[in-house]
Amino acid sequence: MNAANEIWVYLAASPLIWLALTLVVYRGAQEVQRRGGGHPILNPVLISVAVLVVILTLTQTPYARYFDGAQFVHFLLGPATVALAVPLHGQLSRLVALWRPLAIALAAGSLAAALSAYAIAGLMGASLATQLSLAPKSVTTPIAMGIAERLGGLPSLTAVLVILTGILGAVAGDGLLKRLRVTDDASIGFALGVASHGIGTARAFQISETAGAFAALAMGLNGLLTSIALPLLLPWIARLLGH
Repeated sequence: MNAANEIWVYLAASPLIWLALTLVVYRGAQEVQRRGGGHPILNPVLISVAVLVVILTLTQTPYARYFDGAQFVHFLLGPATVALAVPLHGQLSRLVALWRPLAIALAAGSLAAALSAYAIAGLMGASLATQLSLAPKSVTTPIAMGIAERLGGLPSLTAVLVILTGILGAVAGDGLLKRLRVTDDASIGFALGVASHGIGTARAFQISETAGAFAALAMGLNGLLTSIALPLLLPWIARLLGH
């Protein structure tokens, strides 16, 4: 047992152990979902987060030490996001043909996601800072944190809420849409991208390449629209409510 502890202490001192562990855990989570027939409740991100939290807690590893290694995965988010342009190009003709309904859906979905979260938090007695942190929850993490900071919210709280929103959307989103008789892959993908950003987009790609392409478009446009609209709308709404 002492030898095992010494080995762990030695390995934990290297940041690359956390990179390797993150990749192994995620690959294992993918296998769990595959063996579960691809059920959305077995979302790899949800499983990976849960497993890594347990490991970090049991080993009493500070998040900063973990991130020293896992930051390499974080770095790859940029190239991965740019690479989403490839499936988008394949759907270019359809995107052009549907630009009007997509624009309406984007505006409705983006504003509904932000303003409903802000209003519900206010009705439940949350502080103004919490309300402002909740508003950009459906936008991808880096943009959402920037919006929250600009509005006067708490970027760290926003990051957690963004991840929870993405996981919830990936787990329940397409099932809910199908119950509402929304069966078109483009519509499902666009809804997932607007409501649950990158994690929802990953789920959309599991449905089909068409769904993934429309989700990627929605994720990007929602980030752009929200970053412009919220700093203009929320201060005006706050003043109107006397905050």
